[in-house]
Amino acid sequence: MALEIGISDTAAQQIKHIVETKNLNGYGLRLGVKGGGCSGLTYDLNFENETKQGDKIAEINGVKVFVDFKSYLYLRGTILEFSTDPLNGGFSFMNPNAKKSCGCGTSFSV
Repeated sequence: MALEIGISDTAAQQIKHIVETKNLNGYGLRLGVKGGGCSGLTYDLNFENETKQGDKIAEINGVKVFVDFKSYLYLRGTILEFSTDPLNGGFSFMNPNAKKSCGCGTSFSV
């Protein structure tokens, strides 16, 4: 099943690097959304090797991705980016569903 979620080349390379250096062979990336943050919802990233009931699963840019159905409703169309910028680096979400984001970019509202 194709997920309408993207992972940039840079983000995919970083994810693969983390999997390799932390010896997480067989793990994929769980993308999620949970309540919290200054805008109401916050992004959640974890490495996982088990599927949960109702998960949408796909390989995106060489990375196995798990997304629960509820989170997928908020993440559809999102692109996961990664930057090495010393001040604002790390993973970031380019989410077309977000109507408002906080200053740090880790929470949003729809």
